[in-house]
Amino acid sequence: MRACETPIILRIDPAGLPFIAGALAVAALSGAAVAWTMAIPFAVVGAFFVFFFRDPDRRAPAGASDAAVLAPADGRVLVAGPATAEATPPGSWQQISIFLSPMDVHVNRLPVSGRVTRVSVTPGRFLPAYRHEAAAANERSEVWIDHGGQLIVVRQIVGILARRVVCRLEPGAEVRAGERFGIMKFGSRMDVFVPLGAAITVKVGDRARGGETVIAVLH
Repeated sequence: MRACETPIILRIDPAGLPFIAGALAVAALSGAAVAWTMAIPFAVVGAFFVFFFRDPDRRAPAGASDAAVLAPADGRVLVAGPATAEATPPGSWQQISIFLSPMDVHVNRLPVSGRVTRVSVTPGRFLPAYRHEAAAANERSEVWIDHGGQLIVVRQIVGILARRVVCRLEPGAEVRAGERFGIMKFGSRMDVFVPLGAAITVKVGDRARGGETVIAVLH
């Protein structure tokens, strides 16, 4: 390896380790007890879990200002404009919603820097995350961030496959845009609510990359 090259290290979110270890353990046991051909399906499942829980490094675009709101997740933009009526936080907002397929990176990142003022988890159903009513009906977590006096709300919403959200934040935490804060398991959706004065910079159908794509600019 040349001195200028950087080794590639595959980072896995800790939430995925039990899934990976379980699949590989079953593969080893079935191979040893029955036949090694029986281990192949479980090894494939383990490889999928490694892929699903991957956690690549991300960097905000060069020159992005402190007013930039970064995508909290990879996926396809479902909503980009006035907030929909379903389960909108109290107040007046614009909304960006991102749908994550099982093939997207599911590690979630903070859209802005600031102080976490509120963290809540609401139990609910497991409707397909792309449906508008999922925002009000599905299990979800919600994080409020005070960014220099402007409030931004980021919401993790489970889907028909994603049965659990992991949020690793507590009220009072000082956070920075692009930092990891949690993960959603097996396909889901993220909503970001920004003030009415913010300029949304994505449109419905766009692809977003968590921690890199600027989805809005604050006033």
